[in-house]
Amino acid sequence: MAEPTPYDYGFNGDFETALPVRAAYAGASGILAALPCAVAAPRSTAAVAALLEWSSATATPIVPRGAATGMPGGNVGPGVVVDLVRHFRAPPVVDPTSSSALVECGVTPAELNRAAARHRLHFPVDPSSWERCTFGGMIANNAAGAHSVRYGATRRWVREIDLVLADGTTAHLRRGAPPPESLRPILARFHRTLDVRANVLRENWPRLRKNSSGYALLDYLTSGDPIDLIVGSEGTLAIVTSASLDLAPFPPATGLVLLEFDDLRATTDAVLTLLPLQPLTCEILDRTFLDVVRSADATSLPRLDPALEAVLLVEFDAPSPDQLPEALDQIRTAVDPFAVRAYSALRPDAVADLWRLRHAASPLISRHAGNRVSMQFIEDSVVPVSNLPDYLRGLRQILHRFDLPAVVFGHAGDGNIHVNPLVDVQSANWRDTLDAVLLEVTELVVSLGGTLSGEHGDGRLRAPALSRVWHPDIVACFQALKSAFDPVNLLNPGVILPSPGQRPFDMLRKFA
Repeated sequence: MAEPTPYDYGFNGDFETALPVRAAYAGASGILAALPCAVAAPRSTAAVAALLEWSSATATPIVPRGAATGMPGGNVGPGVVVDLVRHFRAPPVVDPTSSSALVECGVTPAELNRAAARHRLHFPVDPSSWERCTFGGMIANNAAGAHSVRYGATRRWVREIDLVLADGTTAHLRRGAPPPESLRPILARFHRTLDVRANVLRENWPRLRKNSSGYALLDYLTSGDPIDLIVGSEGTLAIVTSASLDLAPFPPATGLVLLEFDDLRATTDAVLTLLPLQPLTCEILDRTFLDVVRSADATSLPRLDPALEAVLLVEFDAPSPDQLPEALDQIRTAVDPFAVRAYSALRPDAVADLWRLRHAASPLISRHAGNRVSMQFIEDSVVPVSNLPDYLRGLRQILHRFDLPAVVFGHAGDGNIHVNPLVDVQSANWRDTLDAVLLEVTELVVSLGGTLSGEHGDGRLRAPALSRVWHPDIVACFQALKSAFDPVNLLNPGVILPSPGQRPFDMLRKFA
């Protein structure tokens, strides 16, 4: 008797097993890759439900996938990859009266913002891949970006979601509403573990401005809202097919100031002083970043003193263009005890010139890489803002000891640092170097009260480090949550929570 297919369960969509199709879905933006056994592109939420009903009946693992912009491997795997972009691209529906929008999971922030701009509204969370990434992926990772220091991460903006559970049951969640009937037994099973560990969880949860590691149990304990469990769960608890999102008004007028520092502690003191002023951005470019820009002799970029330890790019707003100088004066006064120099930009063209510096280093370092390959595997750690100097100094020491050139930059206002290291894949022990560097960076981050992901998620890459980062009772709650929602472990197995024996670089794609 032939094995059942998704079509036997009422699946409507594309289900492809040809090798060229599968190979096209084997990789993503990160360093991990795996050949899926099939690729499914459902046409509707009902089709996703049929696919998961088939998956449950046949014990076939499912790997949800958006635009493949995610870095740590949560979008690749050996099961059935589910393309949630191809048929989930209905135009976003913007409701200006409620400042909200309805989007399918395959819609991008760029598409939503073009529709919302007609009403002077926007979705303010802006990952660097905002033109390509999709809301399915952003919700899965609790994505954030440069403006999250003001606006927070994706979770804060999710009002309602439509989802499909592991057994094919559909559900609709709305903030402030009781959980639907289908979720109540699941949550009851989870609470048997959570309730007895809630106080330990609260006491040991990292004190961070943002976090995309593990599951958002502290947010859930605070709100009691299961939406907070789903956002950031990386497709391991359910598949989200559409969402209602809150929108924000455009800031009336914005400006930018570039601040130079010759000391990391002074840089951090400036950040802590700026946070109460609610800047729109507070981005850091570390000395490693500035050295690359200087070495390229890029005449279109600002000239920077070689003695600098870091610069900050601080965007701010005002009620009108006429009031921008006053807002700028407030910022300059606040950071005057810490910054060496300050350059301001109030015109849009001048602002664009300063932002060009922020986007310059990664292309430049790739252009001069030689035999080295850019590998982003320690790219998203987050620590308390006050601990940034210790993290940056420790990170530099680790990179120097292992001879890894890198650019270091990120969201200083949130304590979230990105690292783009170059690995010599011609050296004999380069894979051992990856293991050693990841371990040392993990230990450094944990010692400073942080986690390994501020906005990208754990994926497969960081899942094996989960027990090093989180308190054992919190890990037990993570496991109980996963078991309650997905008892057979078919939704993105090996993501967030590792499979037995899983190692960070098991699925490393070929570089040499």
